[in-house]
Amino acid sequence: MGGNLELVRAIYEATERGDFSDAAWADPEIDYVFVDGPEPSAFRGRAGLVEAMRQTLPAWDRFETHVDEYRELDSERVLVLLHSGGRGKTSGVELGALRHHGAQVVHVWDGKVTKIAVYYDPDRALADLGLEE
Repeated sequence: MGGNLELVRAIYEATERGDFSDAAWADPEIDYVFVDGPEPSAFRGRAGLVEAMRQTLPAWDRFETHVDEYRELDSERVLVLLHSGGRGKTSGVELGALRHHGAQVVHVWDGKVTKIAVYYDPDRALADLGLEE
């Protein structure tokens, strides 16, 4: 297992536990991009990463993600296939019942995450990467 894969795994294991206390892994100019989904958008820098979370998380009483698979694509990118669950604050709908799956492409350079591309549609991520299954 490569160093980038180990770094990405450690980041996602911490977030699965609800630990968002350490962002030392993030490059100061990190790009956090929602490629598809209800509101494609992009955020820059650690402050942008925090803002993206502030915009996303308040809609949920409870929100959690669980990694299904990590794939080291090359020396700079790791594909993370995951599924999400939670309960919407307004609707009360349990997301887990919808079996929402997604993907994230994590770019790492010199031990820091420089970009996270978030895909609501994992098939689109695979297509964009030329990995259609």
